[in-house]
Amino acid sequence: MARVEATREIETALARAGFVHVAGVDEVGRGCLAGPVVAAAVILDPGRTVRGLADSKTVPPAERERLAGEIRGAALAWAVAEVGPADIDRLAIHRASLESMRRAVAALAPQPDVVLVDAFSIPGLLVAQRGIVHGDRLSASIAAASIVAKVHRDRLMAALDAQDGRYGYARHKGYATPEHLAALERFGYSPQHRRSFRPASLFDKIPSDGERRRDD
Repeated sequence: MARVEATREIETALARAGFVHVAGVDEVGRGCLAGPVVAAAVILDPGRTVRGLADSKTVPPAERERLAGEIRGAALAWAVAEVGPADIDRLAIHRASLESMRRAVAALAPQPDVVLVDAFSIPGLLVAQRGIVHGDRLSASIAAASIVAKVHRDRLMAALDAQDGRYGYARHKGYATPEHLAALERFGYSPQHRRSFRPASLFDKIPSDGERRRDD
């Protein structure tokens, strides 16, 4: 995916319409087999420029780390929220993703006047919102949120890897890579795995809790 720098055109238009605090919100980790889904919400300061904001998937890891720090330092407000594997299984991933975004927005101080959301509409928000398709490419606020969320989640997965190195979380961040699938087949599901996410290729092959292959 080519990198496209997001602009503040949408935020500027909303400011002209009288919206003072415009927040962008985005989530990461939706398609993972393990770990939480993480959302971030960011209100950028109109008077401070952060260059290079783009969809976090198109930004190299070292630059994401740098940008996340710059965003957190320059923003009027930012917040991060997580929904863990057990709640993902209970709610289903779509509802869990929306809940993580709702929590991130609710944690902002000051609260926004309007929220820009990457593609979705968030139930339960008490402020105006606007869903923007490909928002992390078009809106600087959403792009900033995607970077903050991605860096937060990557650090979290690295910490989980330090606690339990069997699955390689620090390398694949919980996604269904061949390495991760092989570890699942060998070790079974850990408490960090989403029980409702069972790859078809491994269904009925992964040991249940407490079971292991005889040669382990």
